[in-house]
Amino acid sequence: MNAKLFKNLAMPIALVAICVFFAVKEPAFLGPRNLTQLIVEFSITGTLAMGMFMILLTGQIDLSVGSGVGLIGGIAAVLVFQHGWPAPAAMGLAFVAALVLWTAMGTLIVRQRIPSFIITLGGLLIFKGLFWLVIQNSTIPVSRGDEENLYSRLTTYYLPDSIGFALVTVVLILLNVLEWRSRVARTAHQISNPPVARTAAKWIVMAAVSLGLVYFFNHFRGVPLSLLVLAGTAGVVYFLTQHTPFGRYLYAIGGNEEAAVLSGIAVNRVLVGAYVLMGVTVALTGFMTTAYSGASTTTVGDLMELDAIAACVIGGTALKGGRGTVWGVIFGALIMTALLNGMTLLAVSPEIKFIARGGVLTLAVWMDVKLGRQ
Repeated sequence: MNAKLFKNLAMPIALVAICVFFAVKEPAFLGPRNLTQLIVEFSITGTLAMGMFMILLTGQIDLSVGSGVGLIGGIAAVLVFQHGWPAPAAMGLAFVAALVLWTAMGTLIVRQRIPSFIITLGGLLIFKGLFWLVIQNSTIPVSRGDEENLYSRLTTYYLPDSIGFALVTVVLILLNVLEWRSRVARTAHQISNPPVARTAAKWIVMAAVSLGLVYFFNHFRGVPLSLLVLAGTAGVVYFLTQHTPFGRYLYAIGGNEEAAVLSGIAVNRVLVGAYVLMGVTVALTGFMTTAYSGASTTTVGDLMELDAIAACVIGGTALKGGRGTVWGVIFGALIMTALLNGMTLLAVSPEIKFIARGGVLTLAVWMDVKLGRQ
């Protein structure tokens, strides 16, 4: 089996193996309730991984996102449930705070030429300290009165049956249009396209899986709102990376930054833009994670940066930059989520969970290095 075929089949095989293992150990793993919970957890991890994906494409990294998730969610929670702010205003202010913080980090990295590892490691500690100060080392419940409709229900609201099917249909049509535009553009530039049969087969499988999932969800409570947040985030990232100059610049910088500079690409501006978009996904993830936890507490966001990085690397994103796809990141996030969800369902001890997460991340990096040499 050659390297390319192995990479294409490794993720589906791993996901199936994980699901079969946990389904045998605990049949409830494939039950409607647990699968819905798994999808909510997947939506949270996947949304954060979308931002990390754009950072990794440039050959940079962000270790601060886990602490940032806790901080941004905590700011909104304190404003809403301790100071009586309307939820939209509180979440809007927290969102702006995320943009300011990640713009500042990106600017510091590119202007001062300080490695992103160092700056974001400092951000991890600073944001964690600020988070604890904001919530005063206490627990802020995210469920009270009418505000629950907008904040805490980010992970408890489910779309009506008809809306779920309508949205999936619209998304499938948009993806089909984008694929057609991509093929037309490649043909115009005399670049070979993948075989039509393979593209059609992939689209049919994707449509069948999407509609099947909506049908399944509708037999429980409906499509989770958090999945819609992930779908919107992934759609925007897919469009940016595959159909805009900004996306091409991300790949170019990660592939060879010096060549990108010589080509006239505004490298500093693109890098700052990537960190700004990282701030957007941190804010969205912070709101969903805090809502899903039911409270803003000191452990919210712990190790989420590692889950996001692992999801990207498992999905084929190169740590050195220049390689990766949105679909791969989604698959990687699903694998990570299924693993963690299954261990939680089996009441695996926290020690084993840490070992498993570390092992998966190490294996993913090893595979990235090994396959990158071929």
